[in-house]
Amino acid sequence: MNLYLMRHANAGLRRDNPTLDTKRALIKEGKDQCMLMARMLNAMKVQFDVIVSSPLKRALQTAQFVGTEMGYEAKVEVSPALAPDADFTAFQGLIDHYAEYEDVLMVGHNPNLFKFLGRIITGNGGAGVRMRKGSIARIAMDNHPPLLQWLVDPRMARNIYASVAKSSRPKTSRK
Repeated sequence: MNLYLMRHANAGLRRDNPTLDTKRALIKEGKDQCMLMARMLNAMKVQFDVIVSSPLKRALQTAQFVGTEMGYEAKVEVSPALAPDADFTAFQGLIDHYAEYEDVLMVGHNPNLFKFLGRIITGNGGAGVRMRKGSIARIAMDNHPPLLQWLVDPRMARNIYASVAKSSRPKTSRK
């Protein structure tokens, strides 16, 4: 299985009231991040068999925007194992539940998402991997230990698109 872990896109500032914070929606920048990351995944010919999201609004919106932009037609599944207060045991159970699929996108939150990623690739949680808002990591789960193949954040994707849009040939002056 290829596991894609995505941190939800930008949803503005955290709210002090936990109930209001769970209902925090993406801001315009976050929606733009979703579209950019979906275009990048499309360019790499990635197609998801299943998309699973945290139950919080900002993560669910991220999953839905990315899925829609990529042509994903099934319903986004929701799991508390991706919520901000989830533990690794629940997360591992979620991975086991979807192990039969080839390409799975899971959308969640920091700090647990980057801790989960570190624990998957090291086996003991000895690594921390920085995941900015909207970042996507691809992990080859069939390797032992699982292998982090790449990690792209929206800033990097934006820079790649900007450089590709320019001519790849250097300009030379004619004399």
